[in-house]
Amino acid sequence: MTLCISLAARPSNIGTRFHNYLYDELGLNYIYKAFTTTDLPAAIGGVRALGIRGCAISMPFKEDVIALVDRMDPSATAIDSVNTIVNDDGVLTAYNTDYLAVARLLANHKVSTDHTVLVRGSGGMAKAVVAAVRDSGFRDVTVVARNEEAGRALAELYGFAWQQEVGSSTAGLLINVTPVGMAGPDADEVSFPAAAIEAASVVFDVVALPSETPLIRAARAAGKPVITGAEVIALQAEEQFVLYTGVRPSAEQVAAAGEFSRQG
Repeated sequence: MTLCISLAARPSNIGTRFHNYLYDELGLNYIYKAFTTTDLPAAIGGVRALGIRGCAISMPFKEDVIALVDRMDPSATAIDSVNTIVNDDGVLTAYNTDYLAVARLLANHKVSTDHTVLVRGSGGMAKAVVAAVRDSGFRDVTVVARNEEAGRALAELYGFAWQQEVGSSTAGLLINVTPVGMAGPDADEVSFPAAAIEAASVVFDVVALPSETPLIRAARAAGKPVITGAEVIALQAEEQFVLYTGVRPSAEQVAAAGEFSRQG
């Protein structure tokens, strides 16, 4: 049996359920387990030494793991961040399937690169989003972040503008990459003002849980096409699955696995 794992500060069963569902569905002799660690070099050494086929990497390990792998795929190099490692006979190659998923979703939804873009957020996932937006051909992009140091650094890294608040700004494409709309104190907050949503052509919320965030609900009510965080998490997991197994499941199988993963 081939083992794949995840390493995170707070292990989740979402990826575990997604991958194991597809292994069963496709009759693959694989199993997926979630772990945490206080010794990342030893954990990655274990991946190499034990022949663990794949390893998903979550916060806070996405940058620290770079020094521990042998090769960096362009998807990881683009943002100096890793969320997937593939072990080929002891050679570890790092990827970032968050970046791949965002780029693929923008293409799949045929979002015009003529749109102006507002990206709200400046964390690790925002870096993946901004890099994917740039590499997809968008040019008029503004990073909105309350943390000036992080926001300016992210914007300048990719040649874009920064501002501290959305204010009265509008854009053709709105992207939320903050925790606003997730369960917790910000669960009922909409991450962009109503005027910005009304003026947008496409609204994209990277928050995966709940799949129908306040922003997505507001955008649907305004009749706007949406891209959801549930699509991101399913697509990045699908890309991991393909890297680990060499098998691409059907869209229907991915959708079923995504639904199953959110039930746990």
